[in-house]
This record gives sequence, C-alpha cells and structure tokens, in this order.
Amino acid sequence: MRPIAKENLSERAYAQLRSALMHGQLKPGERLLLRPMSERFGISATPMREALLRLVSEKALALDARGTVVVPTLTLEQLLEIRSIRLDLEGRAAAEAARIASSEAITELEEIHARISECHRTGAFARAVNLNTAFHLQLCESGKLPIVLEIVERLWVRCGPILSHLYDAGVPDWEPHPHLRIIAALRARDPEGARAGIQEDIERGGKGLLDHVRSATEED
Repeated sequence: MRPIAKENLSERAYAQLRSALMHGQLKPGERLLLRPMSERFGISATPMREALLRLVSEKALALDARGTVVVPTLTLEQLLEIRSIRLDLEGRAAAEAARIASSEAITELEEIHARISECHRTGAFARAVNLNTAFHLQLCESGKLPIVLEIVERLWVRCGPILSHLYDAGVPDWEPHPHLRIIAALRARDPEGARAGIQEDIERGGKGLLDHVRSATEED
C-alpha cells in the first residue's frame, strides 16, 4: 500500500483500503486501529476515519464491541451465497467477454495467468492471490457490463480477506487450468465455454476457502 498524497485523501484512502480487502491484504479479524492505519497509508486521521467508516457502512468492515474497526469473518452461509452470486455474474461477464473482448484484453489475461503460474512455481502465493484477483476482475471488465462489474467488485471486497487461505491445500493439479480454458474460449469467441471455465474456476478453486471456513466453524 503506497502512501496517499494530494487532494481527495478520504476517497483515495477508501480506494486503497477497498483494494487491500479485495486482494487479501487485510485478514479476517484484523483490528484496523486508526493511528497505525494512518501511518501505514501516510495520511492524517480524519480522512482515514472517514474511509474506514464508509467501508463499515457498506458492510465490508465492521465495528467490534469496543467500537474498533475490524475485518469481518465470513460465515459459511455468507461465503456460499457469495459464491452462488459470483457463479452467475462472473459467468455472465465471461460469456459477454467472449463476444466482444479485444485481442489486447485477451492477451493481457494470458499474461496475468503466466505470472500466476510463475508464482506457483516459486511459491510466491501472496503474489499469486493478488494476480488471481486481477485476472477475475479484468475478465469481468472485459465483458463491458459496468453494473455487473460493480456488484462483482463488492463481492470480492467481502470475500477477499479469506483469500490468504486459497492455497492451504497447495497448488491445484489441474490440466488444463480453468484460466487457460477461459482464454481459449475467448479467442474462439465461445461464450458458453468462457462461462463454463470461470464457473469451474470459482467452484474448484474456491474449495479450499470453503474447507477453511467449515473447519473454523467446527472449531468455534
């Protein structure tokens, strides 16, 4: 997270915090104390407080019993609901991307996946999580359905904090990887192939997240 400067500091802090949530850089249960967060972002307390409370109002963050802002922990029911909505909306966006995405946009997705594969090879899993988020959002953006993209981003803000557990069971041994199926479908202008690819990725790729939440629920 880079220090924030210039004007519109509250808006910039909001955007940075939102991105950090989507990319798994803030963990469930983490307490976001005002002074440390202000120092982390290089911004004064007032705009940081405004950004935190804005995310609380959107249910992306929560307040604990003492009024401290915390990253909420998803229940299994919430995660299953989010996954169900993502299957529908990201599938719809992928299908539309297969119809209209430019060759440049498809190449960009291909390059993102290549970097993910390199992260898998080197064990750079935190970086892989960031890139995986980028792949999904870029694919959704390529469908040019702005309302769908807005909703999908909100879902990623809600589920992003548990992405640190994406590789708890190691790197999936898929052949081919669903991302490659998606890219091939985009190049072939195959909407249903793209839809099926992203839905497979969400279902199979998210299995470790479901297992983690189930395990945490049983422990509680």
